[in-house]
Amino acid sequence: MSTPAEVAGRYRIERRLGAGGMSTVFRAMDTVLERPVAVKLLAEHLADDEDFVARFRREALAAARLQHPNIVQVFDSGQDTESGRHYIVMEIVEGLSCADMLREHKQLEIDGTIGILRDACHGLDYAHRAGVVHRDVKPGNLLIAEETGATKLADFGIAKAAEQTRITQVGSVLGTAAYLSPEQARGDEAGPASDIYSLGVCAYQFLTGRLPHEYSSLTELALKQQQDSVEPITALRPEVPRELDQAIRLCLEREPEMRYGSALDLARALEAGASGETTDATRALAAADVTDATHALRTQSLRRPTAPPRQAPTAAPPARRQEATRAPAKGRRWGGFLALLAALAAIVVLALVLLTANDDTVQAPNASDPSQQIQELRDFLDEHSR
Repeated sequence: MSTPAEVAGRYRIERRLGAGGMSTVFRAMDTVLERPVAVKLLAEHLADDEDFVARFRREALAAARLQHPNIVQVFDSGQDTESGRHYIVMEIVEGLSCADMLREHKQLEIDGTIGILRDACHGLDYAHRAGVVHRDVKPGNLLIAEETGATKLADFGIAKAAEQTRITQVGSVLGTAAYLSPEQARGDEAGPASDIYSLGVCAYQFLTGRLPHEYSSLTELALKQQQDSVEPITALRPEVPRELDQAIRLCLEREPEMRYGSALDLARALEAGASGETTDATRALAAADVTDATHALRTQSLRRPTAPPRQAPTAAPPARRQEATRAPAKGRRWGGFLALLAALAAIVVLALVLLTANDDTVQAPNASDPSQQIQELRDFLDEHSR
């Protein structure tokens, strides 16, 4: 079906601004109010999913109630009677997205980064207090208004509407895998802490030019999110204050309760960190993180079996010695096998996420076809379970 020349009898389509897996955005003229607007037309195949359409309408209404200088305003939504296309009419933001800026510069200036993040935090805090979670915070959804320099968050509600449809099954959510919080990747419900994690990924990338977890396959990303710590920003960009580095990496904690309690707490921590200072929230989270690590080490130590009294060494029969040699290797093999099984669910979710991701992502990982990666993982599991 071709693009309609006019939507809802008042929005005259002028030119295309961008496209993604679920929608295409056009610059249009509102002929009633005589002002430029952005019109997002949903992909035609989504109109057949009644559950999605119902959720989309509810989320569009929730997004329209958000009126904040750091959030792209939703003006109108509905279904065009002539073309049958579902649409959202939004404030048009003249300027670049942070995705555009990263493509052009790779790294952003520290002061500029703080300004972008501060505005985004204020927008997120307002939405969270209104009961709305973004769920898809990424550089492509952070728009910089050319006239005022303000950062505006775009696409509230779209990720929520997409959940649990035939397009994104198994509890996956819309968005680029690298910006998803660990709980979202597991298919759990996203909350304000999930948006804070995603904004932390953006912050890390703005300052370092790379993602917290670089990966060449979905398997590698899933394992790194669960097992690896994040390399300090100061190791990659020494001029970044250590306190700012700490404030950002606290956003990237695996467990939601170990991140900032609100986006405003994060905004204050970022501003303080840029000046080489810390806030009460940062100090409390850092102390809790150290306490947790110490407790884990102490628990592990207490669970170790007490060593038996030393005895004079005796020669074990050949068969016993051979069995003792094989046992640890077998245990290690099964331990690795079980760990991979535990990661499989998260990997499948990440695969589905990438298959349905928007086209405006930044620095996409150098990965092959996700379905091929999943098959390779299954072959690996089969081989090591024999």
